[in-house]
Amino acid sequence: MNVRRKTAALIGAALAPVVAVSLPAASASAHGYISDPPSRQAQCAAGTVSCGDIKYEPQSVEGPKGLTSCSGGNSRFADLDDDSRGWQVTPVSKNTTFSWRLTAQHATSTWEYYVGGQRIALFDDGGAKPGAVVNHQVDFGGLTGQQKVLAVWNVADTDNAFYACIDVNVGG
Repeated sequence: MNVRRKTAALIGAALAPVVAVSLPAASASAHGYISDPPSRQAQCAAGTVSCGDIKYEPQSVEGPKGLTSCSGGNSRFADLDDDSRGWQVTPVSKNTTFSWRLTAQHATSTWEYYVGGQRIALFDDGGAKPGAVVNHQVDFGGLTGQQKVLAVWNVADTDNAFYACIDVNVGG
């Protein structure tokens, strides 16, 4: 190798870490949603219900922890908050498995399930990183009939959570 090539190689090797650090970090383009029973965003993605932007990124319903909206407070996904859109209602038993499909796994504090503003299930992961599919067995207790479930995935190392609403008919 001649001196010019050697010098160019050394300069390139020295600058590569500087260039890599100065480039903007790529944000995760995906995260997670409930696929079974089909959440509202899963129904949008499948074309079961006509929706806006959420049909392209059902895994992206992210917002600050503590919200109670299906959209996670994101106006781009406001379709998910509209109870009159003709959401498919899935018949389920009193003990039902909810399956999250995760496209970017994040350390998790808790998973929560709400009906009518009341928490009906809590699963504590203690900061563990989940796999690509997470299943929870949720007991509806004395609830029956048509219910809207709000499922929340609380990320351990940020102030954000992921939200999904699922329309079910308990015992139906």
